[in-house]
Amino acid sequence: MSVSMPLNQKVSALLRVMRFDKPIGTFLLLAPALWGLIIAAEGLPSLFLFLTFFVGAFVMRSAGCTTNDLTDRKLDGFVERTRDRPLVTGDVSVTEAISLLVVLMGIALCLVSYTNLLTLQLSVVGALLTVVYPFMKRVTHLPQVVLGMAFSWSIPMAFAATVDSLPAGLWWLFCANLLWVVVYDTQYAMVDREDDLEVGIKSTAILFGRADTRIILMLQLLCLACFLATGLSFHLGAVYFVSIALVALLFLRHQRLISDRSREACFQAFNESKWIGFIVVAGLLGHYA
Repeated sequence: MSVSMPLNQKVSALLRVMRFDKPIGTFLLLAPALWGLIIAAEGLPSLFLFLTFFVGAFVMRSAGCTTNDLTDRKLDGFVERTRDRPLVTGDVSVTEAISLLVVLMGIALCLVSYTNLLTLQLSVVGALLTVVYPFMKRVTHLPQVVLGMAFSWSIPMAFAATVDSLPAGLWWLFCANLLWVVVYDTQYAMVDREDDLEVGIKSTAILFGRADTRIILMLQLLCLACFLATGLSFHLGAVYFVSIALVALLFLRHQRLISDRSREACFQAFNESKWIGFIVVAGLLGHYA
């Protein structure tokens, strides 16, 4: 039972709830925050803001995963990919997971309290999106859109923390990231599609059906258009646009990967998505350098 578990095993189980062993989610959450920080600062952000958003990305991703495991604990046992999660096996109790979530949210609040009022106000919306997202897969086939909003909310927060304002151009970047999230999380959902159909979990992968790859292509094209609009809005140069061209090449690669809809290939496409975030970071830094 959970209560008699040795301390090191309990800590290990809690870290698994936070997905400490699977950092890709933190990378995917951190990337748009870095985009916003770099554009708002017109170069390297301050060390304080970088560390604030770096730690914040880890904490909020952990909080999101904890919330997700709490809401899905009675369903995860029926899905091949999730049946060994600590809340399913009993390695972590519901009380322990709730306590962990409270601690993580407390850390996030402490971090944002050192910025400014606008950032603090925006963080409330971000926290609500984090908590609401896991419930969306029960009521809509578009939970990926809510996840996209949650993962993109660090962009206006980054501008607020850096320049204490929200320039109109940032919403192009917000939309680019939202579309990108829907793309890679639909690829992720394609891995679980058969299991999700059995247990009644909704997703864009199920909604799109056999049109999934074509709709993903359309979303990728819209994402690229929003990246281009971001570049024009903030007068970014050739280095940035070259990075977006590289993103387009990765999108094409992912289209080839998911064409047969195999679980392994869809997961590979999702896993490679982290490079897109780093490519755009490199393009922005190259421009301002």
